[in-house]
Amino acid sequence: PEAGCDFYLPKQGIDRGDVRMHRYWSDVDQRWRECYVYVPAEYDLKPKKRYPVLYLQHGGGEDETGWVRQGKTDIIMDNLIAAGKAEPMLIVMEFGQSGGDFGKILIDEVIPMIDSEYRTVAKAEGRAMAGLSMGGMETKRITMARPEMFNYYGLMSGGTYSPEDIKDKNQVAMIFMSCGSKENPQGVTRAAEALKEAGFNAISYVSEGTAHEFLTWRRSLYQMAPQLFKK
Repeated sequence: PEAGCDFYLPKQGIDRGDVRMHRYWSDVDQRWRECYVYVPAEYDLKPKKRYPVLYLQHGGGEDETGWVRQGKTDIIMDNLIAAGKAEPMLIVMEFGQSGGDFGKILIDEVIPMIDSEYRTVAKAEGRAMAGLSMGGMETKRITMARPEMFNYYGLMSGGTYSPEDIKDKNQVAMIFMSCGSKENPQGVTRAAEALKEAGFNAISYVSEGTAHEFLTWRRSLYQMAPQLFKK
């Protein structure tokens, strides 16, 4: 852990969510695949409530376990939700590589499965997609190709959006872009400024003193999650 940093360390006295594994057959990939789903602590206690969903992608050389094992996603979210800083949400972490079209797997197989098995807000305003590095590039490609599916976008060390990338600004509630200060911070901040000037709700975050690493991405999730699904 980082010195003086506790936002991704388990804390006593707060309710803990679950991370559940789903194994499913993919017609696109023609094989069994699996994804992990973070479920907030209150989910089973509020059987009539529906929850928004963040689809969160890993980077190259990693898999669907990366955001849990290295990213500490569940701990970060438990702490944020307990502090009232983030909306309770589901987080789906899927393997971003396939023998076919990952975008088709996500849109045609994973999202319908999650919407059928969980109490989700099953529309664009209840969905976000974000990813680190390779997962950020996947996020940009999929959100641009299927803008009707997601209202919230997040790129962590995974490129930027420009105003020209967005077909209809009314379909985008928030764009978050981040990186480490040892990466390309000017690119992220300038991209956010250009989006703001064009009328978008754009947020940039630069993780001070870090590079292309999970120190950057844990901090990025901590900064991004409170901006999602604001009422």
